[in-house]
Amino acid sequence: MQYPAYDKYEPSRYETSVNVPSNWQEKRLKFIASHNDETLSDKTDPDYIIEYVDISSVDLVNGITQIDTMNFESAPSRARRIVQDGDTIVSTVRTYLKSIATIKNPPDNMVVSTGFAVIRPKDEVNKKYLSYFLQSQGFVDSVVAHSVGVSYPAINASDLVCLPVSYPTSIVEQQKIAEFLDYKTRQIDQLIEKKKALIKKLNEHRIVVITQAVTKGIDENAKMKPSCVDWLGDIPEHWEVRRLKFLSNDRLQYGANESAEMDDRDLPRFIRITDVKSDGTLHENTFRSLPEEIAEPFLLSTGDILLARSGATVGKTFIYSELWGEAAYAGYLIRFRADQVVINADYAYAFFQTTVFWANINSTLIQSTIQNFNAEKYANIILPVPPIEEQLKINSYLNSALAQVDEMSLKAKDIIGKLEEYRSVLITKAVTGKIDVRNIEIGDGKQL
Repeated sequence: MQYPAYDKYEPSRYETSVNVPSNWQEKRLKFIASHNDETLSDKTDPDYIIEYVDISSVDLVNGITQIDTMNFESAPSRARRIVQDGDTIVSTVRTYLKSIATIKNPPDNMVVSTGFAVIRPKDEVNKKYLSYFLQSQGFVDSVVAHSVGVSYPAINASDLVCLPVSYPTSIVEQQKIAEFLDYKTRQIDQLIEKKKALIKKLNEHRIVVITQAVTKGIDENAKMKPSCVDWLGDIPEHWEVRRLKFLSNDRLQYGANESAEMDDRDLPRFIRITDVKSDGTLHENTFRSLPEEIAEPFLLSTGDILLARSGATVGKTFIYSELWGEAAYAGYLIRFRADQVVINADYAYAFFQTTVFWANINSTLIQSTIQNFNAEKYANIILPVPPIEEQLKINSYLNSALAQVDEMSLKAKDIIGKLEEYRSVLITKAVTGKIDVRNIEIGDGKQL
């Protein structure tokens, strides 16, 4: 839909080649909002329970994605910023992550990282309007542009609140723009959720196909035998069951216990489990590297499989290829290097996607209060192992059988990307006055 522009514009006070509607104002953020007003005292009762939000739990599209409950004593030292309804949190560290979110009806004990600037609007600006402005592409780009540092870019909160904000003089008009964006972003978000639901169903189907192929085979006429493993059931009678430790010529090995802040593309990449996307590829915007002398004992070879051993990512896996460039891996990952005479690496990786693998992982974790799956536990996982020639046939079958599923999933992800881009563009145009939405009717017939 094409939206009208305002009748009259004037040059911006702060940015060359930018025009704003003539009935709007421009001020630096610090004159229309306060920041970091409330902080949790170091003398807080150690047993006080907080709902904590870290930078990694916030993104520009989905807002706050995770809240961790903990007592003050065990909370990280950065868990200090107190928030209230209507605040907007803007990350001042690793600003390229664009961790910005609106605070909506938080519990009284919600606390966010000191890595956020907590922006609280004053009376002359509508809190929803300001929150949308702080999410607009122009403001986000300004935050990144004013950040200092290459590998760990950051901006001081005092510099952030010196960035300019444009807004209608009328608080009523600000509210109308916010209502329009509430309605339109809700529509867009509903479409995104439908595509995400489709992707989830496709992923579930994908796992079913993989599980059937690598635990029962692809020959419908094959004779079966008991595997003598409860969670595995029957397998083709010519298959074996082997523990993972007997399928490698090398022990399962932990990675480097290092902290990597460098982003040097000429040095070996340092792969962490947080770098691994759900589709088995790596995030590019989280690239970190290690000096060669530190990385050397932990360098990966094509076909090496990395297994996560702790926290919420237990069981998550990644198969390395030289196409990713020279790389080492982090200490909370475990490397499995397949004996290619006995087991094909791609076949082994497929097994790690199956429901039976996850049943094994989960049954072990239930017995422990700490989410940890060490090298010894992984070494004793049982795999169904067909002859190597049959493994290659199964790999070929899966490549073909899953091609259409993967294509549908990629199309859905592409649509999500376009919807998110449209959402961002619409917000930016509305809060910078590029479009005039005052007379636009929303779904219930209400005129803005």
